Amino acid sequence: WSQVVSEAEKIVGYPTSFMSLRCLLSDELSNIAMQVRKLVGTKHPLLDTARGFVYDSRNNLQMRGLVVLLISKAAGPSTAELSFQHDMVSGIYSSQRSLAEITELIHTAFLVHRGIVNIGELKSCDGPLKDMQFGNKMAVLSGDFLLANACTSLAQLQNTKVVELISSAIGDLVQGIYYENSKSSEENCLTDDIGISRWKEQVFLSHSALLAKSCQAAMELAKHSAEIQDMAFQYGKHMSMSHKLHSDLQPFVKESSNDTMAFSLNSAPAILHQEFRGREAWLKQIREVKCKALYNCAWLKTAPHRCACVFQQLQEAIKAGKGVTSAIDLCRCHGNRALAALEQFPPSEARDALANIVYAVTRFP
Repeated sequence: WSQVVSEAEKIVGYPTSFMSLRCLLSDELSNIAMQVRKLVGTKHPLLDTARGFVYDSRNNLQMRGLVVLLISKAAGPSTAELSFQHDMVSGIYSSQRSLAEITELIHTAFLVHRGIVNIGELKSCDGPLKDMQFGNKMAVLSGDFLLANACTSLAQLQNTKVVELISSAIGDLVQGIYYENSKSSEENCLTDDIGISRWKEQVFLSHSALLAKSCQAAMELAKHSAEIQDMAFQYGKHMSMSHKLHSDLQPFVKESSNDTMAFSLNSAPAILHQEFRGREAWLKQIREVKCKALYNCAWLKTAPHRCACVFQQLQEAIKAGKGVTSAIDLCRCHGNRALAALEQFPPSEARDALANIVYAVTRFP
């Protein structure tokens, strides 16, 4: 993955790790960064998000802007925009580069907003209550600041259709995050009672809509046809769906069997496992594992469902079923649909880079 991203960055002209550098170096955000330093020593998730801006070994933070730039270059100029080709650098319009930055700012803003913690669920080891409350305030204010900058830059593009597309993507993100956070925290509701179709709808809203609509907006800025705009949308949608499925599958396909990774019981493999077993049978299996953990790990003084042995046993149960193989098949299905959308673009190194990104997230051990 890192090699694919590194090669793709060379094609678009500059490392996308500096995509939102202008905003991140502004005086306002520098002041925010100074305030965030007060959280050092606590477990507030805003710190992890901030560290990711400096170094992220998987290059996930800037993936969306990179894809927007690549698909802009792959499509090239349209015949309707011949008079504006002097505005192109490395085969990409300046407005498309601005759009890539806007996409990253929006994604970053929502990452920061996700760093808000539930004060009622905090433990003493997480950090002083006043610091955690301060971290929540910083997450809200800094996320709002980034989103405001994105909206200002969006207006400067002076394209009403692009404004409409990106605004609707922001609405999708809000709706998707609402769905993620609206489920009950009661023990008998550890998993959502949804099928894979409903899961895909929610993932589209919270993970795929921004990239899909940004890819479409990039085509609109170059005045490409409705057909090309739709193909760009389809690529962004299905590639990001594959990316999310690949991420969900990592705890179940890692080669090291000794490394038990925590995973969500609402991830794709778990949802598919629930579909095959039936919800009642799956909930019964979870309760049985938790009861064994309560008996075996009482001395840990922690919630049974947070014990490593619970994750390990549930992980093995999902591996033994059809959920993992079905999730891999679904990941490759979305990847193939993304590759099919690319066929509408002329052969180029940018198109090859977009295909390599798909290959990177659909390849499993």
